[in-house]
Amino acid sequence: MYKHHLLALFTVVLFIFTGCAQESTNLGNNTSEHNQEQNSNDKVPPSKKEEIEVEKNANEKESQSLSELKVHYMNVGQADSTLLQFTVEGEAFHILIDAGNWNRNDVVNYLHAQNVSHIDIAIGTHPDADHIGQLDKVINTFDVGEVWMSGNTNSSQTFQRVLEAIDKSGADYYEPRMGDEFEIGSLEIAVLYPKTITENDNEESISLKITYGDIRFIFTGDASKKNELNMMQSGFDLDADILQLGHHGSSTSTDPAFLSTVNPSIAIYSAGVDNSYGHPHDEVVNLVQNAGIDLYGTDVHGTIIVSTDGKDYKVFTNKDGTITPSSKKGTPSGNKKTEEPKQDSNITKGCIDVNSASIDQLQGIKHIGIERAEQLVNIRPFKTIDDLSRITGIGPARIKDIKEQGLACVGG
Repeated sequence: MYKHHLLALFTVVLFIFTGCAQESTNLGNNTSEHNQEQNSNDKVPPSKKEEIEVEKNANEKESQSLSELKVHYMNVGQADSTLLQFTVEGEAFHILIDAGNWNRNDVVNYLHAQNVSHIDIAIGTHPDADHIGQLDKVINTFDVGEVWMSGNTNSSQTFQRVLEAIDKSGADYYEPRMGDEFEIGSLEIAVLYPKTITENDNEESISLKITYGDIRFIFTGDASKKNELNMMQSGFDLDADILQLGHHGSSTSTDPAFLSTVNPSIAIYSAGVDNSYGHPHDEVVNLVQNAGIDLYGTDVHGTIIVSTDGKDYKVFTNKDGTITPSSKKGTPSGNKKTEEPKQDSNITKGCIDVNSASIDQLQGIKHIGIERAEQLVNIRPFKTIDDLSRITGIGPARIKDIKEQGLACVGG
């Protein structure tokens, strides 16, 4: 067993009196620019005007002194990984939010391509293998200062490898909770969720608001609509410029009230091309686009980079593309499924036959991730749903959840 380390809080005070030239980038064919403008009031009395002008000049000077922050929404297939890069007084800082899927090396390769040698904070929003998949490789390959995880556990080999990597590396370990706040120079991190944990992985994803100067980002992992509403009820300032859509653009996330409260100019999701879940779901695509929000997705645009100096920001994409709803995507309203694979002979009337469904299809069943799906395929056939207890980590409580979901069935 590894020991939980206390968080090494590091706050770097930024003293830069001259503006930093914005670094050029060669990534992408598609670029868009957005300005955050301040309005002045000409009716302010002269004495107050002078005070406001002094404050305005000070704020502008502070904003101009910020180095470039790059936020890389990596194209990692049906998984998730985001890299934040910035400097404070010439010292490079890197924050990694999630680490792609367990059966690939694309996150590690991308970090090498960006000349990353260390990670200051590596965050696993929740223990699903498509979010912490390469976190052990990241910890073993790079100098990682701190690892943040929700505290929820998983019996998967992927999760166990991450724990072993943390223990061997000596990295500090921390479980952030709602209301925590941190500063790294002018970058601020506010923890929006969870407040407590109950082993409900997706529902208790680490959710963050990151502020850099005037520009704000929100990340929610696989948090559900219920969790989004909880964040709203907690009284947080959720207003942000860029929102990463929860759960790969699934209709289980992005409540209309939450989207309206965040009121982003840009929405970004991470999903694989032609993924079996139909992500992003039409319901979410329509909701975002009808709100006049620019929508980007890694399945269409490849890796997406947002570059900001704390005042303005630009969006760079690897590929040109347009996201449009498709009749082949989405989850019918009223369906209990949290994920819906494409329909075929193994999925009839909302039932996934555990004795014949593919690995992708099996992952639509609650508590069945990619590793458990592979184990299931290797040990089937099953006579009853209760027999799924032969799968590592599937006990009576999870069998009950699977039955309540009403999606798994046993065929011949």
